Amino acid sequence: MTNKFQGTVKFFNETKGYGFIKHDESNKETFVHVNGLIHEIQADDRVEFEVQEGRKGLNAVNVRRID
Repeated sequence: MTNKFQGTVKFFNETKGYGFIKHDESNKETFVHVNGLIHEIQADDRVEFEVQEGRKGLNAVNVRRID
């Protein structure tokens, strides 16, 4: 079973293909790479996502925009 989280995109660099998402329920931030996106995202978008262990720590995956 996978935990889904909600948060806000703190920043996303479209050129480099990565950014960070700030979790709603904590001040934690999770790295997000363009490969983990379902929808295109930009700063201040509200998103739902899952967290998965990556090569350099935790990554947000299956990231999709929500209202």
